[in-house]
Amino acid sequence: MTVESDDEIREALEYETIAVVGCSSTPGKAAHDVPAYLRDRGYDVIPVNPFADEIFGREAFDSLADIDAEIDVVCIFRPSEEVSQIVDEALERDDVDVVWTQQGIRDDEAARRARDDGRTVVQGRCMKVDHRRLIT
Repeated sequence: MTVESDDEIREALEYETIAVVGCSSTPGKAAHDVPAYLRDRGYDVIPVNPFADEIFGREAFDSLADIDAEIDVVCIFRPSEEVSQIVDEALERDDVDVVWTQQGIRDDEAARRARDDGRTVVQGRCMKVDHRRLIT
């Protein structure tokens, strides 16, 4: 299902473990500040960035496939043209319930594949903005 309503977004924000693909180690970048905000609000944020060893004092993984822990949400901070491959990696996992692309990022075909596989999809929305608006 593609999430549009506030109630559906609230449900997507109830999950606890978020793998952030494209997580940045650079403060001031959205791909760093949004996951930092989520960590500060109690979410378990798993950084995915093949060019970093550690982000937020936690091991950064090269890909979703390298993560042994359970993942509820895959949050994507990569260009739209990379979304398809990331969604395919997410669909290889049985534990991912939500695929969320950040503001300005979307791939309708990849979103359709995720929905067809029973995953919840949020496209082009900022988790921090929606969390501030609906949860805090």
